[in-house]
Amino acid sequence: MSDLRITEAFLYMDYLCFRALCCKGPPPARPEYDLVCIGLTGSGKTSLLSKLCSESPNSVVSTTGFSIKAVPFQNAILNVKELGGADNIRKYWSRYYQGSQGVIFVLDSASSEDDLETARNELHSALQHPQLCTLPFLILANHQDKPAARSVQEVKKYFELEPLARGKRWILQPCSLDDMDALKDSFSQLINLLEEKDHEAVRM
Repeated sequence: MSDLRITEAFLYMDYLCFRALCCKGPPPARPEYDLVCIGLTGSGKTSLLSKLCSESPNSVVSTTGFSIKAVPFQNAILNVKELGGADNIRKYWSRYYQGSQGVIFVLDSASSEDDLETARNELHSALQHPQLCTLPFLILANHQDKPAARSVQEVKKYFELEPLARGKRWILQPCSLDDMDALKDSFSQLINLLEEKDHEAVRM
């Protein structure tokens, strides 16, 4: 091989290295989704979201009105609007539904029968609300680490999810602060549902 060919080969290799190092460009932006998070006071909404955001548990204060957190995942960012679950706040939930692309409903699986009945009524209302009924739902049966916790199957039966949510996109998952891997997996499933809905909208 001539000196000229050798020189050209080295120059081309240098060019390829330069492109690999300097011309990648910024990584593609992660999609963002606006979600609403609802559930009764004491269901653990704030603690779960704070843990996902790697916030100190000492700074967790129960939400009385509403708060917004950007929850980062590898393939998406979830902008979660958490609504307080007190009696005097729940009647205003629907005012904050507009613009939501998905719903997170957190229930205390170890709560009293009365609170569980109230949670069921609120979930039924959300599933049938005109602004939410077509959206993906992630339903979290929280506090699975407590002795009185009801299983996912018990919650599904008590909440009558099979007949009520038939034809809707919903996921029911157990969770607790002690099992973050399972919690993150639940949110990954929700992100998959959100992406599917996006793709369907593009095809229409």
